[in-house]
Amino acid sequence: MRVNGQARGAELFAECLHASVAKGLANCPRAFDGIDIGYEEIPSNLNLLHAGEIPLAAATSATNEHNAAVVLFRRPLERRASTPIELRELVHRALIEQLSALTGIALDELDPDTNPEDWD
Repeated sequence: MRVNGQARGAELFAECLHASVAKGLANCPRAFDGIDIGYEEIPSNLNLLHAGEIPLAAATSATNEHNAAVVLFRRPLERRASTPIELRELVHRALIEQLSALTGIALDELDPDTNPEDWD
């Protein structure tokens, strides 16, 4: 949906995720080898819920049948962000953190411009 020419909702989220993947691929393409990137509205796997907290993203290792995957959860991320710029930053942060956890690649290699000390 667009209001006054600006993306909103799922369209804005998809744009944020696409921009983050593009930035990640430019910085560290090997981090994306064999990894599927996507998003869901909310976590569909209830095993991801911990002590009532809803995760912002999840990473799963590869199996014989499936590639490794990073899934971001649109609604929880949108609720945490108060502006489109904040959403873009939060999507990127979630993607980079999950890729780092999945691949073992350092955050500063995945995104040299990111300073994890600035993150909550």
